[in-house]
Amino acid sequence: MDATLNLRLATPADAAALAELGARSFIVKFGDMYRPEDLSNFLAESHSEAKIAKEIADPAMRVMLAEADGQLLGFCKLVMTCGWAEHARGARVIELKQLYTDPDVTGRGIGARLMDWALDTARDHGADEIQLSVWSGNDGAQKFYGRYGFAKVADIHFMVGEQRDEEFLFARLLG
Repeated sequence: MDATLNLRLATPADAAALAELGARSFIVKFGDMYRPEDLSNFLAESHSEAKIAKEIADPAMRVMLAEADGQLLGFCKLVMTCGWAEHARGARVIELKQLYTDPDVTGRGIGARLMDWALDTARDHGADEIQLSVWSGNDGAQKFYGRYGFAKVADIHFMVGEQRDEEFLFARLLG
């Protein structure tokens, strides 16, 4: 990144920008995989301004933004509880819910900064494991997570509208 990358916690005023970036990133990466109605329903449920505002206000979530020159370039959401308890190996498990970067700047270290924040935050909150889900066909994301010590622990699924996607549950023990 040429400009200085700043990380800060999201505020309610960030909900619209987060919703837009989340939806745009999802569409660019995965939009052609779904029927239009499934994609539309999923985005309305998962990437709406109201949904994002609720997440920002949720005391069980942390939403970190990555910005440069006032432009939102990425974000990371942590849920301070375990998403998949049946696969937990740790006693205090946190879920990395989303780590998205602007498609125009992917590969420039933004995801790495957000991942470092996520791991540090998990440790600071006493977590001994962090879990995340990743689409089974997203080799790039799987390699990225692998560089941080995450490994597949289970096959799971993720619904986008009426379409069931095969996903992998990745996890990493924290030391």
